[in-house]
Amino acid sequence: MREYWQSCKRKPRIYLFPSRFPPIEPERPISDKVVWYACHEAALRAGLTKRIGPHTLRHSFATHMLEAGTDLRTIQLLLGHQRLKDTAVYLHVSRRHLQAAINPLDQITIRDFPKANEPTDDHE
Repeated sequence: MREYWQSCKRKPRIYLFPSRFPPIEPERPISDKVVWYACHEAALRAGLTKRIGPHTLRHSFATHMLEAGTDLRTIQLLLGHQRLKDTAVYLHVSRRHLQAAINPLDQITIRDFPKANEPTDDHE
């Protein structure tokens, strides 16, 4: 980011990645097509054959946050979803995350109970 900022001839004032076509007009946000093109080009340079777009990056970000232990409510806020239901549908839970989850039923231990007709010390 620092390199990008230093390389800018005209420093952005409103948007980090502004669109200035023509350069005389005030700053506007870059178009969604520019973002799609940047994702596509980055995927090609990385040798990826799968179609990569902004949604893929957003989905990956959310999944990595979940796998790192971030709760769903926090991810909801970061993604800007109004309903937690939207976030839950949006995320797929990885097998690694599911396997790491602790089942509370596995934590239950059965004590040695006295057998029927066996005296206990509880009646003193």
